[in-house]
Amino acid sequence: MARIVRAHGRRGEVAAEILTDFPERLKKLTSAQLWDGRSEPRDVKVRSCWLSQSHGGQAIFHFEGSDSISDAETLVGLDVQIPLSARMELPSGSYYVTDLIGCEVREKDGAAIGQVREVQFTGEGVAGTPILVVDSAKGELLIPLAQEICVRVDTDARRIEVALPEGLRELNG
Repeated sequence: MARIVRAHGRRGEVAAEILTDFPERLKKLTSAQLWDGRSEPRDVKVRSCWLSQSHGGQAIFHFEGSDSISDAETLVGLDVQIPLSARMELPSGSYYVTDLIGCEVREKDGAAIGQVREVQFTGEGVAGTPILVVDSAKGELLIPLAQEICVRVDTDARRIEVALPEGLRELNG
């Protein structure tokens, strides 16, 4: 939901980059998980959270047990998460990034292309179509997450079926 980027203030608060499409939900959190990307996430109580417009919009968290600048500095770099079971239901055709990463990408005829390594966001509107970064046998392949290209996305089966437009592979080369 967010990534802690710096200490904020003197009482242990932290500023976090907002990574969710539902930032208002952050203000209602009473508990969360802090994760470093390696070990198991750690449960923590949220004393408060508010949204700031400075620095392009950040969430300011105050976690239980973080009472000083030095406490807050130990949290920098951690991800603020919630359990998967607590995620909001998305409308049809929308996906959580975490559900796309690791999906196998195949062409409509079944030919394997590779695996989604990450999802990049390029901007707003039509130009803002997310891009799947796929590790393939021939190197990195960038595939727009557009309905005309990603014709079937099955996150439960961890599979994305694509109809690559002519020239897309060459464009990536």
